[in-house]
Amino acid sequence: MNKDFRGNDRSRETRVNERIRAREIRLIDEDGEMMGVMSPMRALEIARDRNVDLVEVSPNAMPPVCKLMDYGRFKYEQAKKENEARKNQKTITLKEIRMRPRTDDHDINVKTRKIQEFLADGDKVRVSVQFRGPDMRHPDIGRKLLDGIAEELKGIATIERTPMMEGRMMSMIVSRAPGWEPPKKQTPLPTGKEKATQAANAAPNNESNENAPAAASTPQAPVATTEESQVTEPQEQ
Repeated sequence: MNKDFRGNDRSRETRVNERIRAREIRLIDEDGEMMGVMSPMRALEIARDRNVDLVEVSPNAMPPVCKLMDYGRFKYEQAKKENEARKNQKTITLKEIRMRPRTDDHDINVKTRKIQEFLADGDKVRVSVQFRGPDMRHPDIGRKLLDGIAEELKGIATIERTPMMEGRMMSMIVSRAPGWEPPKKQTPLPTGKEKATQAANAAPNNESNENAPAAASTPQAPVATTEESQVTEPQEQ
């Protein structure tokens, strides 16, 4: 980092080859071996003889340190590492679960499971209790509700912010507990009734497939058609 005339820090690009302006530099070869102190022109001649670049790696040293390397390949590998780091980086978002002071136990259990799903994905969760009208006179009910959820999530979540009243909302923030791993989802095995249904559905198809060749190979007998004739008896005269 260099400083401009106002004394502020400013970033600059790495100096390479002819852009190195120091009177003398300390040169390092491709394998990291020290080659001594020399002028930039002499170091650039060595770099050209070896078909590599002269790169300033420590500009604030006295004298500046330069290294022989393939700068194009170096930049490519650096960009590749940065891309891999961005891919592996997890963006943590803050989810929110809301409820009322008198939410029934079934809904509380459903919302607690939803909090666990958010934590399994690595997100933080704000658990909020919303007060309306007469509920404002009983904030202890909301605190008791949040404390119960915190107890239910013990070992799974870490309380980052304890329950706090903000206007008509009381909320706490929880995050995934260190070392906790969500259970892996398993595909449930079919029950006896489901197995019987699958077998019944497969049976007609198998029978039709087995009988199909036989029916095709058996010649059909010609259908005889008969016509009815009327017999007229002679009449007596």
